[in-house]
Amino acid sequence: MSNVTSIAERAYVQAKPATLPGDAAQGQGFGAAFADLAQGFANTLRTGEETAKAAMAGTADPHALVQALSDTQLAVETAVTVRDKVVEAYQEILRMPV
Repeated sequence: MSNVTSIAERAYVQAKPATLPGDAAQGQGFGAAFADLAQGFANTLRTGEETAKAAMAGTADPHALVQALSDTQLAVETAVTVRDKVVEAYQEILRMPV
């Protein structure tokens, strides 16, 4: 029993910094993390577009085109899912009694 407790204790101690707010948990603020996320999304879309243009010109590998389009599709689906969750949370807040 004590062995299981010490394993759980160690897991808790290691996980505790992840629960700290803001800069202490991630090393950067939420705004900076969101800006990095948006920049990565834009770069993924830009790369997909450039690869598609190169494929139309005949200079890109078909495998690279499929990979770029797959990455772009995943990025867009993720963004739509996050947007839907944000809208759902906002609507839930509006339904809360004041």
